[in-house]
Amino acid sequence: MKHHFDVLIIGSGAAGLTAAISLAESGKSIGILCKGPLSEGSTLYAQGGIAAVWDREDTLEAHTRDTLIAGAGLCDIEAVKFTVKHGRAAVQWLIDRGVQFTQEQTPEGEWRYHLNREGGHSHRRIIHSDDETGKSVSKTLVDLVRQFKNIHIFEEHLAIDLIKLEGRCVGCYALVEAGHKIYTFTASATILATGGASRAYLYSTNPAVSSGDGIAMGARIGCRVRGMEFNQFHPTCLYHPEARSFLLTEALRGEGAYLILPDGTRFMSKFHELAELAPRDIVARTIDHEMKRLGLDCVYLDISHKPAEFIKQHFPNIYARLLEYGFDLTKEPIPVVPAAHYTCGGIIVDQRARTDIPGLYAAGEVTSTGLHGANRMASNSLLECLVYARAAAQDILQNPFIQVDSKQIKPWDESWVHDSSEEILVTQNWDEIRRFMWNYVGIVRSNKRLQRALARVNLLKHEIQEYYARFKITRNLLELRNLIVVAELIVTQALARQESIGLHYNIDYPPTKK
Repeated sequence: MKHHFDVLIIGSGAAGLTAAISLAESGKSIGILCKGPLSEGSTLYAQGGIAAVWDREDTLEAHTRDTLIAGAGLCDIEAVKFTVKHGRAAVQWLIDRGVQFTQEQTPEGEWRYHLNREGGHSHRRIIHSDDETGKSVSKTLVDLVRQFKNIHIFEEHLAIDLIKLEGRCVGCYALVEAGHKIYTFTASATILATGGASRAYLYSTNPAVSSGDGIAMGARIGCRVRGMEFNQFHPTCLYHPEARSFLLTEALRGEGAYLILPDGTRFMSKFHELAELAPRDIVARTIDHEMKRLGLDCVYLDISHKPAEFIKQHFPNIYARLLEYGFDLTKEPIPVVPAAHYTCGGIIVDQRARTDIPGLYAAGEVTSTGLHGANRMASNSLLECLVYARAAAQDILQNPFIQVDSKQIKPWDESWVHDSSEEILVTQNWDEIRRFMWNYVGIVRSNKRLQRALARVNLLKHEIQEYYARFKITRNLLELRNLIVVAELIVTQALARQESIGLHYNIDYPPTKK
């Protein structure tokens, strides 16, 4: 079966939904492919907020400077200026469409948006919806998308590969696992908004859908990919056997939470002048150092010295969720460990969100815009999603639509493959990738570990390709095929980076300060 739309959007997080609404408001027909339910994606779980200049004492120059410092000299300064410049308008777009951000009353009795401060920021500029900004943004956009008759939603559709015709991207093939159906989706323009690749690691704060699908598909079709060595590890994921993916927002540290050892000793001030407000890579690496030095399973995050009502007011959802696991945020330190969190690299795009392939755009965590450089500053991620999704929509609307001759596109052919009787091979390889990535290509690396990882990549790549050529595709096989591409990109780009900078810390090279 074939489906055709003016624009095909693969992914339904903040970037994908923002682009869909922006285009649909102009009357274009839109198809949205969702790997799971429409609302499932990393946006839903984003706790912190969106960085933008709102306070009178803050400036665009200060936000730009903070971002450049966090990026360790590897940011594209024009991309940073572009993103920061369009930040407030992008947030206002959300407000105009119903997102409710947290407000506070001034001593003069006026109401204004409450702004958090997070690591790396010199001012309070994080606009938020309590401690569930992503949920608020996602719910609002999902509800809006469902109201448009010209937006067609395809849930539980897994993109397999992008389709290139005469050098141009014209859509993709997608699998519906129930009943094993493979459909062809064509469009004049396609937007990749599939998120990051943190599930390439054993421990991650991300949902299961974050397996690097868009990055892998883009690489296979000929897009340049950069910065994959810069994977951000969130410093404070709850250490609990039933809650591996529950992170404790950086806003907690912004509001005064301390990182402590089991004996109650604070340690961050020994490693960085900003202590708990140091950039995330430094905080994560310091925690990793202390855990290895002392043989600890975890360290602790403590905000219990703050008034209980303050904590409940500012972090109501985190407080309630922790109670479910037996922890009281107002009374005790919370056990935490680092976990893979954000992919700073990805498919290279310009300020119109264009990739190297005509007809193919990308926005959000799947991309490398140049904003993050060697390290993402807190709450710049949702900002990037909004700014570049709107840029993609604007560019698509400003250019004439090129008609796609769907008759030239061949349907997916599985005539020579059969059902697998050895699914265990897929699950074994999946587990092996995530384990060697965690052990060899994690927070702290070495050339020897990276070479070992590359040897495993080369062996598994051959096994996976052989399996893929013989058996019918499944969700696990598709994700495995994409994960090995992502793993290879991370490892090879880490080996090529012969310095320690930002999120890439290799013990064989002295740290570089820029």
